[in-house]
Amino acid sequence: MTPSPTPAPGPARGADLVITGCTVLTHDQDERVVFREDAAIVVRDGVVDDVTSTAEAAGLAAGERIDARGQVAMPGLVNCHTHAPMVALRGLAEDLPTEEWFNDVVWPVESNLTEQDVESGARLACAEMIRGGVTCFADHYFAMDAVAAVVAECGMRAHLGQAYFSSQGDRGREESLEFALRHRGGAGGRITTALAPHAPYTVTDADLAATAELARAHGLPVHLHASENRDQADTSLARHGVTPIEVLERTGVLDTDVLIAHGTGILERDLPVLARARGRTAVASAPRGYLKFGWPTTTPVRALREIGVPVGLATDGAASNNSLDVWEAMALTALIQKSTTGDPRWLTSRQALHHATLQSAQAVGLAGQVGSIAPGRRADIVLVDLTGPHTQPVHDLAATLVHSARSGDVRTTIVDGRILMRDRELLTIDVPEVVEALGRRMPALLDRSHGRRIQEYDT
Repeated sequence: MTPSPTPAPGPARGADLVITGCTVLTHDQDERVVFREDAAIVVRDGVVDDVTSTAEAAGLAAGERIDARGQVAMPGLVNCHTHAPMVALRGLAEDLPTEEWFNDVVWPVESNLTEQDVESGARLACAEMIRGGVTCFADHYFAMDAVAAVVAECGMRAHLGQAYFSSQGDRGREESLEFALRHRGGAGGRITTALAPHAPYTVTDADLAATAELARAHGLPVHLHASENRDQADTSLARHGVTPIEVLERTGVLDTDVLIAHGTGILERDLPVLARARGRTAVASAPRGYLKFGWPTTTPVRALREIGVPVGLATDGAASNNSLDVWEAMALTALIQKSTTGDPRWLTSRQALHHATLQSAQAVGLAGQVGSIAPGRRADIVLVDLTGPHTQPVHDLAATLVHSARSGDVRTTIVDGRILMRDRELLTIDVPEVVEALGRRMPALLDRSHGRRIQEYDT
């Protein structure tokens, strides 16, 4: 039989988006930060198809093109631990120690929250993060169906967990599981989920053990606070003879994929425990809040690196941090590490960028999907304008990005190939409308005359 002739190849399908003329932050085979100049990024179906030269991309058909001369293309930043709806409480509880901050202000006010408050707060938070170059955030809060709806609408990527305390009984844990299963893979795959016990000091060992069993049974990670500060570690040792990290080990939480928020109270004795859990455990560090609360220690980034535990960057909620600026968290992490270790060679600017990109993606379970600009990765990209006087001249591009650039230098934010902000204009969120809605709720939201609080802070 005579074989049929091979059909002539048709014209190659054009790209959905091509970004040209930029310097692209990439990573080499050893995951070190590398800059590629006069580069172009080709995006198809929400994925980076190619990183090539501007000249080679010149003739490529594209649904949309962005001329990014004078700008750096970076992987979108990841806020590895926050409470997005708490932007509604920004500036409400100032200049207070942690216990008073929780018991006298924040937890009484949070007892007033409605689902609409959570939705409005989440929408305002997403607007702030998009404008600051954050494309993905890990959120740990209440009424999380409302947050998931906002994420689906505004186009961001998110890792969401419904928080619970043991004071809620079994129902709190059950609702956390139901939320995680209901929304896993939502928003076209942009939503991932986790079980979200609040912390070892508000969740019993029995509930932590039950959570670990549920996580293993359903293939879910766990996101919780632990060893937030040294006082918590010391109190746990005095009361129970173990640190909060050791509690996580003995309850089986460290046998799951777990994201630990803060960890400034991680002690030397905790490091072997965390080393046994490396590959499953990550820590999120939000340095601005630690400075504001006057905590004497910070996340031991260097010690964690030495045992192979990734540290992602975070802001915590705006009620404590006043900001959802991961750019600031990156710069503060580098500076505080230099100060606490007494070594100006640690953390370098390139190391800080690594924490803000690849390690943060790994911390929220998205390694291999986001965190770098490379073929096959999701097209979560931000364009940073370095033409301003505060970023010129550029002698060391990594140092300029970490120590001179600001979140306001982000010009364009892209998630899954979709432009969410172009030339500083938000395209998916109406900020004045959200601010007006929150303003109408403030009197009722801030009422503390009822004497209720959602929980007691006692560590």
